[in-house]
Amino acid sequence: MTTAPIPLRRKVRKSFNQRALSWLAVGMFIFLYLPIVILIIYSFNDNRFVSVWTGFSTHWYGEVFRDPAVRDALGNSLWIAIWSTIVSTILGTLTAIAMERFKFWGKVTYDAILYLPIIIPDIVMALSTLLFFVLLGVSLSRYTVLIAHIAFNISFVAIVVRARLADMDSTLEEAAADLGANPWETFRRVTVPLLLPGIVAGALLAFTLSLDDFVITFFMAGPGSTTLPVLIFSKIRFGVSPEINAISTLMFLGSTILVVISLLIQRRTD
Repeated sequence: MTTAPIPLRRKVRKSFNQRALSWLAVGMFIFLYLPIVILIIYSFNDNRFVSVWTGFSTHWYGEVFRDPAVRDALGNSLWIAIWSTIVSTILGTLTAIAMERFKFWGKVTYDAILYLPIIIPDIVMALSTLLFFVLLGVSLSRYTVLIAHIAFNISFVAIVVRARLADMDSTLEEAAADLGANPWETFRRVTVPLLLPGIVAGALLAFTLSLDDFVITFFMAGPGSTTLPVLIFSKIRFGVSPEINAISTLMFLGSTILVVISLLIQRRTD
């Protein structure tokens, strides 16, 4: 009785392991994204009862845009997302430059603190921020939501911009200085254009995170500052409807487009 050569057995085992890992990855993707696909499909259901398919219809998307509560929530979501993106992008970019280019006392500690909004659970950050505003006697409104969103978005922007800054060729800035440019001209004409893809990618990520956030917004929101995720939560307590599916589908598509644009920008500059 002959046995297969050892190299051949290793090759067969390696091929089997690769195939098994591939099927495992496919199964995980199906498990994660099949519910989203079902949600999108049933957002076009003609029947009000989402569990019974009676035909294709875009009726519920029209209902979404005719609902004044949805329009108000969308306006609040966009207002908070836009302003938090602008402020956090500016502060996050300056933070990334300071952490990457300068040495100062407490840099290691500040670097660790910078990652806290990414590491700690959202519920912890939401409760701590709420307690902070309560101690200060600040009434909850969309401005408190804005401040909370800026607080956690700065870290995400800083990490993206810092990664871009670490790969940037510093000799270009040195060449600009040798040609007579002062530090401000070098920053404006050399550093910022080279960092711009990272800045845009960080801004898109911040906008997506702010638009989709629920936990922190739920704790920080006051009267008249309901956002789309909070509105969906309030509606779903009365049961799932095709209107909720339509809102969720639009949010999913919008977030996906922004994330894809961010990834494409980063990939084009690698």
